[in-house]
Amino acid sequence: MYNPFVQDDTQVSDDELVARAQEGDREALERLVIRHQPWVLNLVVRMVWSYDDAQDLTQDILVRMIKGLSGFRGESRFRTWLYRLALNQVFTFKNQRIDEPLYTWDFFGQDLDQTPDGNLRTTDDAEKQLLIEEAKIICTMAMLLCLDGRQRAAYILGEIFAVADSVGAEVLDVTPANFRQILSRARRDLYRFLDGKCGLINQSNPCRCARKTQGFIDAGVMKADRVHFAEGHRLRVRQVAQSRLHELEKTADRLHGELFRDHPFLDVPAQSKLVRRALDEVNRSI
Repeated sequence: MYNPFVQDDTQVSDDELVARAQEGDREALERLVIRHQPWVLNLVVRMVWSYDDAQDLTQDILVRMIKGLSGFRGESRFRTWLYRLALNQVFTFKNQRIDEPLYTWDFFGQDLDQTPDGNLRTTDDAEKQLLIEEAKIICTMAMLLCLDGRQRAAYILGEIFAVADSVGAEVLDVTPANFRQILSRARRDLYRFLDGKCGLINQSNPCRCARKTQGFIDAGVMKADRVHFAEGHRLRVRQVAQSRLHELEKTADRLHGELFRDHPFLDVPAQSKLVRRALDEVNRSI
């Protein structure tokens, strides 16, 4: 899988594809969209939590990218321009503010406490494990919503996708030093909550995914017959993200970060169909 955050000289560069697309080469435009679409989806779904909303937003972002490509002058790298566009679209979604979280840690903690413990109402062991894994991913992804928008983006880029500080800073339009500060605060707040609440990190905590899964289903947080994150996703973020494990292993944060890097790297369903739909939508609007 192509990783837009890592330089790969064997690939046709973004700059070349952009230049060809701006000259009307539809194949180059499709290749550009297909190259970045999975990464946009995986960024957006962690920013907004809802899989359905993330798919719709990704489609909107790609349409905006295609429409705006003629005005792209190469003043920044295409990757930076696209991911800034994606984040701007996320922050305008449901009037989110970049400097505010969607939930407070207290609210989220109380919500978890009030979700009753219980056994899953299924006798199929494979289905149980699938639903418990889905609950774990949904719960840990929801934790990201307790970070403000800038911290959330920094954590996704710097900790989950493991991009270099210079790249994360470029996307967020801050200095590398500021990016590290934002990421440090995000880690501090998130890990403090995990240490005090999550049984996956601290065995003395009572909260366990297996105990909460049926409660999540009953509350409508997830559906037993509609698994988005756990089923069929064998590829993990840590397998496609830039390898910085040798650095991360030196810190006490490795266990916490690995919980998120073990999330699935979501593929885009019927990718070519979605690309053509975005291109056709743009053509109809011209």
